[in-house]
Amino acid sequence: MALHRLVGECPPLDTNSSYCNLLQCSHFGSTSIAAVRTDDLVGSVTGYRVPGRPDTLFVWQVAVHPSARGQGLARTMLRKLLVQPAMREIRFVETSITPGNEASWRLFIGFAAEHHAVMERSVMFDKALHFQGAHDTECLVRVGPLQA
Repeated sequence: MALHRLVGECPPLDTNSSYCNLLQCSHFGSTSIAAVRTDDLVGSVTGYRVPGRPDTLFVWQVAVHPSARGQGLARTMLRKLLVQPAMREIRFVETSITPGNEASWRLFIGFAAEHHAVMERSVMFDKALHFQGAHDTECLVRVGPLQA
């Protein structure tokens, strides 16, 4: 429930059901990470390996509580996640970002630069075609290859 609350406090992130968040923490625990400050969840990166591509981590959401922003926590969580034993095979990181989510764009542009990796962008889900106008276009961002 702490993850569900955190995401709710981090617009423009889409809130998922609490059941979905429980699955993220259990089924995808080895591909996710949390940041806790004095027993409060202040950050998380949830992700999963892309089916059929074990070298690719798809970052589902990056959430940083407003009280913890501006300190590099998102990039620190990504760094710490990628050095975990379960991440040894990861050579590419993908995510989707809406055009107006400036914080996420800065995070992944900086992440690509830090790793001297290429960052590719394309449309993943189109506003009109996939969301019938109810959600902004989601751009697929692919960073890699990452060095071992």
